[in-house]
Amino acid sequence: MMARVTLLYFASLRDAAGAASETLETDAADLAALYAQVRDRHGFALPVERLRVAVDGDFARWADPVREGAEVAFIPPVSGG
Repeated sequence: MMARVTLLYFASLRDAAGAASETLETDAADLAALYAQVRDRHGFALPVERLRVAVDGDFARWADPVREGAEVAFIPPVSGG
């Protein structure tokens, strides 16, 4: 089943994607599969194990299903200074 989601990218992911967000139609079963799809599309270097994921403003699990209309944020590690 296809779902339309809005993806938010931060830091190095935003740089690699060339945008802070995009809307995507996906048939990914879960959030890990969704990240794999956009990782291939944009050439993201970070593996899923290095990221956090949030859905509609709340942290989520990678095994959670992709929901129609969701806002999904991929959050890379943050370095402070």
